[in-house]
Amino acid sequence: MSESDARIVVTVSVDLLAETDPAGKLVEALGDDPYACIIVLASPDVELEDFTAELQTHLNAPHILGARTAGEICDEGYSEHRIVALGFPQSHFTASARMFEALDDADEVAIGREVLALRHSAQAQRHDFKNEFAFLLVDGLSRREDAFVLNISTALGSTQLFGGSSGDGLRFESAPVFYNGQVRNKAAIVLVVRSNCRFEVFREDHFESSEKRLVVTGAIPEKRLVTEINAEPAAPEYARIVGIDPNQLSPFIFASHPIVVSVGDQHHVRAIQRVEENGHLRFFASIDEGMVLTVAKARNISEHLKEVLERLSNEREPDLIFACDCILRRLEAEQKQEVTSMSAELKKHRVIGFSTYGEQHNMLHVNQTLTGIAIYPPDHE
Repeated sequence: MSESDARIVVTVSVDLLAETDPAGKLVEALGDDPYACIIVLASPDVELEDFTAELQTHLNAPHILGARTAGEICDEGYSEHRIVALGFPQSHFTASARMFEALDDADEVAIGREVLALRHSAQAQRHDFKNEFAFLLVDGLSRREDAFVLNISTALGSTQLFGGSSGDGLRFESAPVFYNGQVRNKAAIVLVVRSNCRFEVFREDHFESSEKRLVVTGAIPEKRLVTEINAEPAAPEYARIVGIDPNQLSPFIFASHPIVVSVGDQHHVRAIQRVEENGHLRFFASIDEGMVLTVAKARNISEHLKEVLERLSNEREPDLIFACDCILRRLEAEQKQEVTSMSAELKKHRVIGFSTYGEQHNMLHVNQTLTGIAIYPPDHE
């Protein structure tokens, strides 16, 4: 377990392999100070019902929210079998939050009104806190991230949003989120935070488009399935284009050969989750028939991460960088033996967060991307 002193945001990491009472250790480390909100990111090893009930009983915060992860980022860098928590003290933050359940049948108009109300509530608590951001946690197996983040973007207006899709290791079975003791699948949590701290919301990936083109000629968008590419069965055609035996397709191959869609002068990664038994490709994000995709070319992932973190620390060292990091980035780092160097950079720049099944930035749901927020001390401190 570790805790940072003399910091604005309190961070705690509990090693599940070393602690018999992880919830108790987490509560002890966070202490009795009043928090505007606490974000908890839990390994799939954690039984969430009892765990969240204990947090709800003993922690001093009106909003305790979190998710199951596909891995954690703690004070030592990439990790597993951990619980990571971030406490935002009331001395520097106000917060409002809401869980939205049953995303398949969500009332989009009502959700927009509720998100607008969250903004008004956060603003009303401290009029002298002028800086605002929004954070989203959403079930990474719900297949509703694209629609949900687009829906709430109007209500958020100019407020910057970042977020992550909950995970389940590499099992892809159940990826719940939780809020104030309630654990739910197919749900999302929106958190709006006001602060006297400065911050920067960011989105980064280490890819650029190549000349290898794919045209989606068959798709089931609501299921995120691609059935045909270039009028051929999807999985074999993808394997042919990237030069891999179709029988060797795996999460590691998908991480090393991602697909991007270009919108104007920007690109967005559309990552493949797995091959279905019938040869269809299931994606982590929405894919429509007729989309023109390209296989991405990757820069060195460690060098790119170093550049991103150094830029965020260029003028002033952040108090904290809170990151939502796609599980496919981690798999690529493992495959290319870059985990040690990336963990060193994450530790050096005090990056805390989790590995996700997808990432959100403003009105977009993306994949194989690093999103997050760098929080800086107030100007007067």
